[in-house]
Amino acid sequence: MAFGKLDADDDAQLLGEINMVPLIDVMLVLLIVFIVTLPVINHAVRVDLPKAAAAASPRQSVTIDLTIDAQGHYRWNSEPVSDEQLSERLAAAARQPSQPELHIRGDKAVPYERVAKALAAAQRAGLNKLGFVTEP
Repeated sequence: MAFGKLDADDDAQLLGEINMVPLIDVMLVLLIVFIVTLPVINHAVRVDLPKAAAAASPRQSVTIDLTIDAQGHYRWNSEPVSDEQLSERLAAAARQPSQPELHIRGDKAVPYERVAKALAAAQRAGLNKLGFVTEP
């Protein structure tokens, strides 16, 4: 190793250098290993998919916004409704040929009982598409 020489006739001074050749050899071996193994890790099946000229299906844009304010009052698309009117409107919406989506906006201060009653009414009416609207 190249640490200097320790002769009796010379002043004994050590060289404080690091031999970089073994480190470079190790790095080159690691580079070769990564180059060889990279294609094995990233292999993917290449498939040539057929082309089709199909029209996009129309997206259902009918939604019902059911808002429950902090006092527990229901609003059907911003229009105040009573519990009986809510059940009637949910049943009418469920009878439509393409069921609308019911978006429930519940205030965080509203008792959960009011939200549970709205969910139960929607289930009794037969609505299947429900969603809760929250703030991110």
